[in-house]
Amino acid sequence: MEARIAELEAKLAKLEGQLAKHSGNSSKPPSSDGYRRGGKKPAPKSLRRKRGRRPGGQPGHTGRTLEPSSHPDSVERHAVTHCAHCKAELSDTPVETVVSRQVWDVPEPQPVQVTEHQAEKKRCPHCRKPTRAAFPAGAVAPVQYGARIRALAVYLHSYQLLPLSRSCEALWDLTGVSISEGTLAALVQRTSEALERHMQVLRAQVTQAAVGHFDESGCRVSASLWWLHVASTEQVTCYAVHPKRGREALDDIGILPAFTGRAIHDCWQPYQRYTQCAHGLCNAHLLRELVFVHEQLGQAWARAMGACLVRIKRCVDTARATGRALATQTRLWLTKRYQRILAAGFADNPLPTSSPDAPKSRGRPKKSKPRNLLERLDLRRDQVLAFFEHPDVPFDNNLAERDVRMVKVQQKVSGTFRSEQGAQAFCRLRSVLSTGRKRGLGALEVLSRLEDAQLFALPETTT
Repeated sequence: MEARIAELEAKLAKLEGQLAKHSGNSSKPPSSDGYRRGGKKPAPKSLRRKRGRRPGGQPGHTGRTLEPSSHPDSVERHAVTHCAHCKAELSDTPVETVVSRQVWDVPEPQPVQVTEHQAEKKRCPHCRKPTRAAFPAGAVAPVQYGARIRALAVYLHSYQLLPLSRSCEALWDLTGVSISEGTLAALVQRTSEALERHMQVLRAQVTQAAVGHFDESGCRVSASLWWLHVASTEQVTCYAVHPKRGREALDDIGILPAFTGRAIHDCWQPYQRYTQCAHGLCNAHLLRELVFVHEQLGQAWARAMGACLVRIKRCVDTARATGRALATQTRLWLTKRYQRILAAGFADNPLPTSSPDAPKSRGRPKKSKPRNLLERLDLRRDQVLAFFEHPDVPFDNNLAERDVRMVKVQQKVSGTFRSEQGAQAFCRLRSVLSTGRKRGLGALEVLSRLEDAQLFALPETTT
């Protein structure tokens, strides 16, 4: 009976722990947080310390406002003809001064400009064979849409994430061009196929980077669970979809197997199997796990470890901001503090022991969640504290998570990709558009310059 009670208590604790997990103490996304009593979701809890600042711009912040143009496109002079007080005639009175106000606006929609290209055709009087003049590169059919209309259509669908029908409606409202959903889908597919040479450049730039961010998330393709993989740097974004999540998918994508820098990720085991590169763990994930261990299991060491990691980050940020190296004494104290907290955690979570009377089972005894977390913090200490030892390594993997976020927004809008071909097209387009945004290029500018082979050329090194 005692053994049965212990078994049921362990199972109950596990189920309660699963129910207690939310986006603030685990890797679950905020969208998975269920509603509680009163119809409200749990309030977000930030891990940042309060500094007593009021919301909005802080003292010394240089604000941005609409500045007047020194060369307005048009000037309208408003004359004074009568006195506003006595109604006297002022038409012939000299002007003392002029007060200016500017209004910024877009011009009224203009009719679509249709250009007809006429190629002359002549017959040679000597050989009697016909010769026709060459058409421009964009004129390949009797009638087609121009480059700017094609770029705008793809922009609305693939960047602003409008469904096909609403993209066609917005294009009609903005330009007066009526385009069918099938035509738009074919246009998106043709545009994505033309991006493969740019994708090769982007993949090469990620593999050559000193620091790369890697993450994955589920997505729906043809009503089946697939996986979206992202490899990012500060200058490049590469998306790919694959029916698998693990090593097979990473090998097929081909970026991580060729990567030799430092890979930042969430300690998922398939990432760790690539030993040709160094690794760094996302401490934001670790902080959420520590919050769970402290709040739900009542272990004080977890709170102390979270505070220690945040303090190390604060010291590193201060040293980088001032351009100075972290003092040796401070570095030694923080390292010892980290070790003392680990020792306290191991003391509270000894290895499980099996009773001699209990039935024998295959394999090692199952460890608790705090014990697994402690061993990760200990055995992978160099990866946890990579941001502490190397100035170019970030504290977390938020860069990759931000890149994943917009694709998850697309999934909320459309629900699924209808085909693998459509999913791959979307990934190529979002890779190019996100990369352009990171380099200060507008989405429409990128889409209008896809024929430029040097569009995504980088200096010799990238981070």
